[in-house]
Amino acid sequence: MKLSEAKQQFISTWGAMGTHWGINRTMAQVHALLMISPDPLTQDDVMAQLNISRGNVNMNIRDLIDWGLVDRVLIQGERKEYFTAEKDIWKVARQIIKERKKRELDPMMKLMDQLSKVDGDKKDKEVKTFLDTISGIKKFGAHADSMLDVVVKSDENWFISTALKLFK
Repeated sequence: MKLSEAKQQFISTWGAMGTHWGINRTMAQVHALLMISPDPLTQDDVMAQLNISRGNVNMNIRDLIDWGLVDRVLIQGERKEYFTAEKDIWKVARQIIKERKKRELDPMMKLMDQLSKVDGDKKDKEVKTFLDTISGIKKFGAHADSMLDVVVKSDENWFISTALKLFK
């Protein structure tokens, strides 16, 4: 397979995978292109290589910066903005986990805390069922939160050795 074909396949596949982490396909494709580019790229470079509009590139790069997956790079003597992505996949995965936790798990846990303070007789069947369900979700969320914190704070070697111990 030629390098150009392999790059295109990677960009396409990364784009499809991105939809599973909560980002859109084009955003993931821009991320993939920046990850496999040895040098920082301009918005024009991204537009040309992915055949997408300036507005689409601008919006997705801004979102990738918000996610902590892409950085602006200043190149002396250049007026255009350049962008690059983290190449270390372990750092990328940890950043995605942190962002999804912040965007999904944290608000859900806050809502469960609010819902657990529902008024009503705790002996009433409906109130009890509701509170038991909320309690179970809170407990599960707390365990997920703890596990995600361990992954985010761990380094690659510790995580791999621990995961291998679990599968033995």
